[in-house]
Amino acid sequence: MSPERVGYVLKMYPRFSETFIVSELLGREARGAGLEVFSLRPPVDPRFHSALAEVRAPVTYVPRARKPEELWDALRAAAPELPLLHRALPELLAAEASDAGQALSLAVMVVRRGITHLHAHFASLATTVARLTSLLTGVPYSFTAHAKDIFHSSVDPADLARKIAGAHHVVTISDFNERHLRTTYPEAVAATRLHRIYNGLNLTDFPFTPPAVDDDGGTDVVAVGRLVEKKGFDVLVDALAHLRDRGRPLRCRIVGGGEKEAELRAQVTALGLEGLVELTGPLPQHEVRAHVASAGVFAAPCVVGSDGNADGLPTVLLEAMALGTPCVSTDVTGITEAVRHEETGLQVGQHDPVGLADAIIRVLDDAALRERLIRAARALVEREFDTRRQVAALERATRARNTSALGARVVASADTPDVADSWISPAQEVR
Repeated sequence: MSPERVGYVLKMYPRFSETFIVSELLGREARGAGLEVFSLRPPVDPRFHSALAEVRAPVTYVPRARKPEELWDALRAAAPELPLLHRALPELLAAEASDAGQALSLAVMVVRRGITHLHAHFASLATTVARLTSLLTGVPYSFTAHAKDIFHSSVDPADLARKIAGAHHVVTISDFNERHLRTTYPEAVAATRLHRIYNGLNLTDFPFTPPAVDDDGGTDVVAVGRLVEKKGFDVLVDALAHLRDRGRPLRCRIVGGGEKEAELRAQVTALGLEGLVELTGPLPQHEVRAHVASAGVFAAPCVVGSDGNADGLPTVLLEAMALGTPCVSTDVTGITEAVRHEETGLQVGQHDPVGLADAIIRVLDDAALRERLIRAARALVEREFDTRRQVAALERATRARNTSALGARVVASADTPDVADSWISPAQEVR
């Protein structure tokens, strides 16, 4: 059993779209980690994936002060148990009242339950509360930076810099993200360790089954994700209309729900694609997996949104690659680290429906290309995106001594799942 007891601080748990968090929890528990989950908001979606039942970590919903007297009550309750309270008081006073109240309540739980490390997902609310809790308790914190939390126009650079500099370590999910943080926040990064650790998959859940491409009524193209701007599904619909007009009508299923659903349905209707494009709404993970596995092509036409928001590296794209479904995606952020053009998939420029259409047809029509892409994609996922590799790297990051780092890269052995890329204090490169 691991000597650490890690408290996961999450904005909302469980969340239907955040399967990568469930996979991470299960992976760490499989290695004997002692975990607790602290959720700052109750779930609002009644749909849950079946894998949630396998997570053993207890879940606590942290009380949220909504009235001034509730905040004072939290402060009075915390004061006797938090000797560092006086030092953290300026930070608490500068924070939103609700965040300060939750940090006070969480700090008491951390002390009472013997939590030795806090880890948050996303550099926004969860890390705000984790950082304040760390100041109140002396328990170190870390966080995983994904996409919206570092790219969106609403991100406060000074706030993010403070969070990076104060962390025991920072994890981010792609080389693209790492370069962005290292370039944008050089002084803050110099005060911590910055690790690129890819999100992982439990590959036993994703058997390699190359799809058969035929004309017997199956789905030609599948796309999965929240129906939001950065997913680029409007570009996919335009691409399908272009193909229909070229005499190549394809059947497409778009799985997911979100704020753009009405617009997408209207677009499908306006283009006369009702018989070809199906918007299913959100589906359970096992149904999504079945649709992806049986499709001729998986399309991820991601774009950088008008607000700067972009995908980091969509987990469902990795899942499609693992399952053996050939992928067509765009050259956005970290996607190119998985979908390597002409090697593990095909890339097109964002906002390019004609290029997307051409790539989809090329994959469907060229059996030799399809076979080469899907086998290379599966090999890459096994080599770089296995959950065992991810959680081993997370463990090492948590256990490292808290000294500043700008160091050398640890290069993983391709056949050693317990080793992953990380950053260590200045030293020779270790292989």
